[in-house]
Order: sequence, then structure tokens, then C-alpha cells
Amino acid sequence: MEKFQLTAFLKITGIGAASGIVLHNNSLYIISDNSGFLYQYQLQNNHLSKYTLIENTSQNILKKLKPDFESIALKGNELHIFGSGSTENRNKKIIFNLENNTVQENDLSALYQEIKKIGDISDNDLNIEGAFYDNKNLYLLQRGNGTNSKNGIFKINFKDKNQFQAGDFEVQFQSVQLPKIEHVEATFTDAILIENTIYFLACAEDTVSTYDDGDVLGSLIGCMDIETFKIDFTQQISNTHKFEGLTLYQKTESKIIFLLCEDNDSEDLESTIYKLTLTK
Repeated sequence: MEKFQLTAFLKITGIGAASGIVLHNNSLYIISDNSGFLYQYQLQNNHLSKYTLIENTSQNILKKLKPDFESIALKGNELHIFGSGSTENRNKKIIFNLENNTVQENDLSALYQEIKKIGDISDNDLNIEGAFYDNKNLYLLQRGNGTNSKNGIFKINFKDKNQFQAGDFEVQFQSVQLPKIEHVEATFTDAILIENTIYFLACAEDTVSTYDDGDVLGSLIGCMDIETFKIDFTQQISNTHKFEGLTLYQKTESKIIFLLCEDNDSEDLESTIYKLTLTK
């Protein structure tokens, strides 16, 4: 990919701090790291709905209490939504059934403990910001913006239909170093799998905390091979935006178009969805 074009696609009132996005059946499904809702925006009629993912929730949960939903992935007729794991109350996984709108909650504490062990990541540095599936495995992206800068990808193989107790899964970790934006190394914020290629977003934020926000220095997009994790290309796409969600919109032989969402680190309930076009 040689050229890119980034433009505003639409503005949605009623969603703040957007952290993940999936396009499915002409609807955008969006999560927010401040909220306990799943949002559905129907593109045909510009209608916004929301679904409760956790009990007694709100649109702007106190930072110390929020589940910090940072990752959303489509698997069959389900949306899988992951907490970041950056504090003890951020270890939830929610499965949202798209056929009947039912919600199932899983505790990821055992999986996240194993992830920290395999990746040699401290409790304070775990920060899961992206998720996707292939035919057999779950991949979780660790945003290495903590003190020890452990940026990389966890590959998880489940032995028994996505059970999350110790011994039910095997975990591998591949560290990934990304380019710097100004003086800060970019770190993962989301990824999707298209055929055998991982397309990922990364952001440079001037902080060494997985909890506290810092000054945003920009975002980039890149891709790598699913087997080798070898990076094919990276391209900085903004000096100011903190893009945290990525979904495929359209793909042809000459170009690929994504939709992106942005976490503006505020309580304002308004989100702009951007269109990113990469051209060969």
C-alpha cells in the first residue's frame, strides 16, 4: 500500500470514548471504554440502539469502576467483547448473541494471569486493546504503553470450546516493535484479520501508564503476516487522533477501505467515524 486518504464518514450522537467497532449486516457495532453498553448504529436509517452488557451501568462510568471494554471481535453470530485487564475489575469478557440479543459474561482472570506469565508482563502493564479470531485461535493484542513497553500479540488455543479456567488453553506470545511517532514508540490499539493478513492500528501516547491518559502524538496503520508476524508496512495516518477501532468496509484489487473509531478521552457523547482508504 502506497497512498492513504482519511476522511470523516459520519458523526454519531450518543456514544463517547469509542474503543472498538465492527461492521456487520449494514450496522456498526461500537463499544466505549467509558460505558457498559453495546451500541448498534444502523447505516440505512441512521438509527442508534444500545444494549446493556453489565448490570447497573451508565454511559460514563467512574474510571476506577469501569470494565474498560477495549476490544470487540465478530465470531460467527456473536460479538466477543473484552476488558483490558489493566485492573482487577477489567477482566470481563462479554458474548453478545446477534440473533437474540442475549448476553453471556465470562471471567478472564485465569486467562489473563497466564498471559501475564507467558509474556512476562506485570499486573500494572497488562493492557489488552485488540482481539480477533482465525479458524482455531483467539488473538489478543497487548498495548505496550506501560513502564516495560511489552507490545505484542498473544495467540490462544482453547482445548475445550473457549473455556477460561487454568489448563483449558495454551498461550504463545510474540513481541512486536513498532515505529516511533516523535519520541514515543507506537503501540497496538486494535487489529482485524483479512485472509492471512493482520491489519492493525497503533497509537503513540506520551505516558508510561496503562491507566492514565497522556498527550496523543498520532496514530498509524500497518499489516503483518498471520503466520510469521513479520510487518509488511506501516503508515502514519494522523498526528492528533487516537484511533482505537478498526473494521473492514470494502476491499477491491486496488484498494482497501476501513472504518475507524476514535477515543477522544472525554465524557462527551459524540463520536466521529472515519473512513480510511489505502490504495496500491
